Amino acid sequence: MERFFGKWMQKFFIEREGGSKTNYVISCSFGKDSLAQVILAHQHGEPVEYILYVEVMYDIERNISAEIPEHRDFIYNIAIPKLQEWGYRVIVLRSEKDFKHCFLREIKKSRVPGRNGKRSGFPLSGKCAINRDCKQRVIDRYKKLNFSKDTTFYVGIAVDEKKRLARLDGVTKQSLLEKYGYTEKKAKDLCAEHGLLSPIYSFTKRNGCFFCPNASRQELRHLYDHHPELWNDLLRLSYSENLVSPYFNGWRKETFADVHREFQDMTGGKNMRGEG
Repeated sequence: MERFFGKWMQKFFIEREGGSKTNYVISCSFGKDSLAQVILAHQHGEPVEYILYVEVMYDIERNISAEIPEHRDFIYNIAIPKLQEWGYRVIVLRSEKDFKHCFLREIKKSRVPGRNGKRSGFPLSGKCAINRDCKQRVIDRYKKLNFSKDTTFYVGIAVDEKKRLARLDGVTKQSLLEKYGYTEKKAKDLCAEHGLLSPIYSFTKRNGCFFCPNASRQELRHLYDHHPELWNDLLRLSYSENLVSPYFNGWRKETFADVHREFQDMTGGKNMRGEG
């Protein structure tokens, strides 16, 4: 496994590899769809050499990932060792920015009246600045410096996701799930058959950052019950002054404190650990 963090990751990689290029890369979040692609590539001898993963961080200074802890353990202790055993090179990228930096940063160039001078707060539901700043820009920068323009990137989109598939160009962005006729359910079953299904699917249908405003109530309740240290950290952060919006989820017009009170009312102020 090769890790490249912050501004130096591209330069370091190019110096090590001599600026080498590759033709086929799987973009992997280690969710069911992207891992099913790796399994299919392995089974069918697809010419894939690299598995590219961007780990968004919640707090770099404290080495806290944005991944749900069970998923992060699965990634590093089960999935990556298996992919390396199959001969794939797993590249882990991280931005020099983390969620807390993005949450607390001062807005300076907004065209919306009243926003400049305030802190960004939670990302907008449906338009995630964290994905843009801590993931997509990292991927784009790395691709530009390390891969040729005709490199094919495989993204995990199933055949029953017609709208998402329509956005792929079929050349530089393709789906092995589409090629081999895999639905989301078949992808999940394939991962389970190979011992490569993340434990998060026992309580959610998707994988995402633990602080995501789009998280379902079941996902949030899991965080509240099983990871109170992360929950309480988010709660404290939500009380930060001078936020551009008080809301955790703008669509539902609810604050993180609202969700906290809801769960406290349901549990008598206790989580599954018996902690208040």
